[in-house]
Formats: sequence, C-alpha cells, structure tokens
Amino acid sequence: MPSNKSVSDAPITQFVNCRILREHKLQREDLWVREGKILDPEKLFFDEKGSADQRVDCEGLIIAPGFIDVQINGGYGIDFSQATDDVRGGIALVAKKILEHGVTSFLPTLVTSPPDIYHKVLPEVKVHSGGMEGAGVLGFHLEGPFISLEKKGAHPEQHLRSFLSDGMSDLIETYGTLDNVAMVTLAPELPNSQSVVRELTQRGITVSLGHSVANLSQAEDAVRYGASFITHLFNAMLPFHHRDPGIVGLLTSDQVPQGRTVFYGMIADGIHTNPAALRIAHRAHPTGLVLVTDAIAAMGLPPGRHTLGQQVIEIQGLHAYVAGCRVEEALEAASLHPAQLLGISHAKGILDYGGDADLVLLDDALNVRATYIAGQEVWRKLHHHNC
Repeated sequence: MPSNKSVSDAPITQFVNCRILREHKLQREDLWVREGKILDPEKLFFDEKGSADQRVDCEGLIIAPGFIDVQINGGYGIDFSQATDDVRGGIALVAKKILEHGVTSFLPTLVTSPPDIYHKVLPEVKVHSGGMEGAGVLGFHLEGPFISLEKKGAHPEQHLRSFLSDGMSDLIETYGTLDNVAMVTLAPELPNSQSVVRELTQRGITVSLGHSVANLSQAEDAVRYGASFITHLFNAMLPFHHRDPGIVGLLTSDQVPQGRTVFYGMIADGIHTNPAALRIAHRAHPTGLVLVTDAIAAMGLPPGRHTLGQQVIEIQGLHAYVAGCRVEEALEAASLHPAQLLGISHAKGILDYGGDADLVLLDDALNVRATYIAGQEVWRKLHHHNC
C-alpha cells in the first residue's frame, strides 16, 4: 500500500514481465500506473517510498501506447456520414467495438456530405476521453467536400464544393461549426484554399491534403501554410511521376519548412495499397507513416453491399497487415505518429512518465490481447488465462 509519504492514496498498478515500447525500442522493464498516468518508478520508490497495490503479469507480451485512428468512417453497420436519429449511439457503438483492435482514441470521419448532414451530426458529438464505454473521441475528421472532382473516389459528385472568394465562410456555411473538429481533408489546388489552410491551422485544426490533383508545388505551398498530413497516400491523388511527383513528392521534398514533419496516412490492408508501395513510402520517410483503418460501415460485417455516406459500395473483406516494417515501427505508426500529427504526443502515443496510461498488450504477431484506457482494462481477449 502507499505509505504516508505518498503524494496520492490512489492505487498503483505494476505491469510485470512485459516488453515496453519506449524510445523506439522494446525494452524489458516494468510499467507503473497511477490515476491514469504512467509513473516514474524511481520517484515512487525514493521520494514516496510507495509500492504496487496490484500487479499484472503480462507473460512476455508487448505493451505499446494505445492506437490512435485518425480516419475511420464507421464500422459494424454504422456509417458516421448518415444522420440517423442516434448519431451519438452510433459513434459509441464503434468506439466500444474498436477497443478490440487496440484503438484507444479516434477521429470519427465524415466523407463528403450535404450541409444538412454536417449541421446535424457535428453538434451531436463532443471531444471526450475514453473508458470502459469505448475509445475516446479526439474530434471529427471532415474528409471533403472541398476536394477534386477528378479524384472524388467514393465521394458523391453532387455534394462537392469549392471555395469562393472567402474560403472560410464557405467552410463555416458547409460545416456549420468547427467545434470538435480535429482534421479537415481538402484539395490544395482549389482556388482560395491557401487562406483556409492557414486559418484552420491557426485554430489548431490539422489540415490534410487528399482527393486531389495537386502538383508538387501546390502541395508544398499548402505545407508552408500549415498543412501537415496526406490522406491515404497514393489513393485519390495523381500517380507519382518523375517530372512532377505530385503530393507523393512531399515525402522527400526539400521545401518542407525546417522542423516540420509531413505525415501520411496509409491503409495497410494490402488492397488499397500494394505492400511494395507501402515499403517505398516507409523507406523514403519512415517517421511520417500513420497507419489508418479507413474503416467503413462494413467493418466487422460479412462481405456484401454496404453504404459509405451517400454511396453504396461492395466490400470483399479486409486483411490488415503491415509488410516490411519492424514491429516497433509498425506500432509507432499506429500510436506515436498520429499523436505527433495531432499535437498530443506529450500525453498520448508514448509510454513516457507522466503520459496517459492508454495501453495495448500484444503478442509477437501483433494480435491484440488486452486494451487499457487511463490504466483501466477496457477489453481483453477471452480464452487466455492472463494478459
């Protein structure tokens, strides 16, 4: 039990027999947690004379920071871009289900929709921490409608929009509010987009480039104005060409301002992106890779016809895997990098002292065995006696 010298009477949990992802390596050490935060054991022993109240034997498993999914359009029959009578309930269902994938925080993502959908859906969900009820919501990711007609992908053409003279007023008119919005994907070649990129960035909203026919210099300009992410690299953008590599060229551009990182999302399912393309991107710019599920309503459902926003699409099953990365790199691409992208890596995406105790326990094949949020177990794979 904590002694009288302890700064807190809250119980302390010690995870033993584990390999912790810290400073880019898997390290064999214990992890100490109190009041939802990761403790420095030296301070605990020497300053507080404290000890653990509860020990969790991890049986050699890996402990990584909880995964952060910045692009998830729904799942389990729920489509975030459908304004149902129970938007909150739909997001809550997905939030609960994704715990089994090790996701502890996410950005519910809306594809291109008519304004009334945004006006109805956005006010319904506030940023909130996760817990037993499900993964935390870090804010919405609005993917569209300010995107390219040629690269609309599954986005409905009739709802695409462009920026008129003052881009921000078009944005506010479309979305209704920017409260609880964490990320906006737009096409940087749209006229008047620069001021929008700048204004969104100043408001602390991450700007991502995607569904775009931008050339490299247009993409570089957007980065100068504050854009910091590429939505599903290689998909819905101009293919790499040696004379003008387009948005893909940002991975090795010498025009990215000093001290800034351009991150890029990749759907590591072997379908959206050939594993060889993923390896090219990763070798060119390993610190920028962010793994996303880009999951849709059909995630967790059998193959067949399902909806995405205003469209009906066919699903033939998903196979998620990461090819050609070291285990540490794959784990950081799902945790540290998205946290850095969203500017929250002081608390999430890391297992440093003082960070949030959002944890995922995995075996060596990266199967999730248990998920913790703020130090509390929120999901565990059954039929395995411990950890």
